[in-house]
Amino acid sequence: MPKSKRSKLVSLTKVAKKTKEQKSALINEVQQNADKWSYCWLFEVGNMRNSHLKIVRKLWKDTARIFFGRGAVMAKALGNTAEEEHKEGLHKIAQQIKGQVGIMFTNSPPSEVVEWFADFHPPDFARSGNLSPKTYTIPAGPILQHHSDPPEPFPHNEEPQLRKLGLHTKMVRGVPTLENPHEVCKEGKILTPEQAQLLKLIGVKLVEFRIGLRAYWESASGEVTQHEGADVVASAGSGAGGKDEEDDEGEEEEDEDAEMDE
Repeated sequence: MPKSKRSKLVSLTKVAKKTKEQKSALINEVQQNADKWSYCWLFEVGNMRNSHLKIVRKLWKDTARIFFGRGAVMAKALGNTAEEEHKEGLHKIAQQIKGQVGIMFTNSPPSEVVEWFADFHPPDFARSGNLSPKTYTIPAGPILQHHSDPPEPFPHNEEPQLRKLGLHTKMVRGVPTLENPHEVCKEGKILTPEQAQLLKLIGVKLVEFRIGLRAYWESASGEVTQHEGADVVASAGSGAGGKDEEDDEGEEEEDEDAEMDE
């Protein structure tokens, strides 16, 4: 009798680790860019989504070089102390590399960089752990999906999922319907995974993806200038954005490799 494929054991514990060669290559690439460009910006990301960061990379592809992830390696490349720094003043940037931050090398003047990032804040779905910026209530009647314009009613086969997320629905002419309004979230309260997933399911974006500029280094002078940029929204749980069950798993790891692939 042939072996059943269902009985096959699959190990979920093996994760490919970064090799010394990969880390050395990233260090060399960061240092090469420090030699090439006039400015090095330190930036912080709020409501992290790789899709938005990839857009930033694409739009700045010809005029900048962006590194995100592997903070300890980036800091080592720049130099954590005045004795270790790759170029004069870079250790002041390296010492600020903590949390969800990245660095961007460019020749664009600071005023142009500040203006561009101030205008870049696409709407996005809130994650569990975010503080809700406002109260959102689903009105009584057919439950609508806001992914399209105009919004469309949910199909009948999605009612179990809506019920699972806390909605007391009933079917009216094949459409999931609420008899009473349902408050999904309240302003200033931490979003639960169920609330975040429900908001994403119905297509309501409560937050904005933002990049906060924190400081920049100038090659010509070796000086580092702190920048009081826009505040980014951080989750109550960790870093600059909580995780919910609908997040793109593994995107952060993939993005760490992107610097070496581009």
